[in-house]
Amino acid sequence: MNYVTFWDAARFANWLHNGQQTGPQGSGTTEDGAYHNVGNQTLFGRNAGAKFFIPTEDEWYKAAYHDKDAGLAASYFDYPTGTNSLPGNDITEATNPGNNANYRINAINDAIGSPYYRTVAGEFELSDSPYGTFDQGGNVHEWNETVLFSSSQRGVRGGTFFDGLSSLLTSVRSSGDPTFEYYLIGFRVASIPEPSSLLLGVVASLGMLVRRRR
Repeated sequence: MNYVTFWDAARFANWLHNGQQTGPQGSGTTEDGAYHNVGNQTLFGRNAGAKFFIPTEDEWYKAAYHDKDAGLAASYFDYPTGTNSLPGNDITEATNPGNNANYRINAINDAIGSPYYRTVAGEFELSDSPYGTFDQGGNVHEWNETVLFSSSQRGVRGGTFFDGLSSLLTSVRSSGDPTFEYYLIGFRVASIPEPSSLLLGVVASLGMLVRRRR
């Protein structure tokens, strides 16, 4: 998805949080839930207990670049494909499998080209990050919650299908006006997974064991 403002993305997260309700925009649909004061750059914020949300820059950055096997160590890859090696842009992943992204090589070589340019989520199915996320490099820039560079800006990360390889690097940060719509900007929604039924079953069993011991 592109041509989406930051506020559009926040309203979409609210809509998901509220169970995808139908009806006019309001507190039970798009204007509250995961976020409050949507559209107000000063007062806007994430509510406690948000089920769906736009990642902060730190959350986005960790999912894209952190070496999961390093545990709590601050070990990060250069690219969001779990490597420091230069990614290719082979959409079939026949070449350089596990390290490809949707970006432009040499300003002329697109991964897909006209008229679509953008991939569907998970198109590079072998090239996920260490945390199992897809397409955090290339495709479109993604909004994040963080106020960046200016009090009137929100961060974007990830590079685009129109940019070169350097835009995918861990060091590259950008921002935009949250009311800005552009063909190179989209967003990613994160969520807190519900506890699994297995985990709930284990918790219930432990509770019964404690009661019996008492």
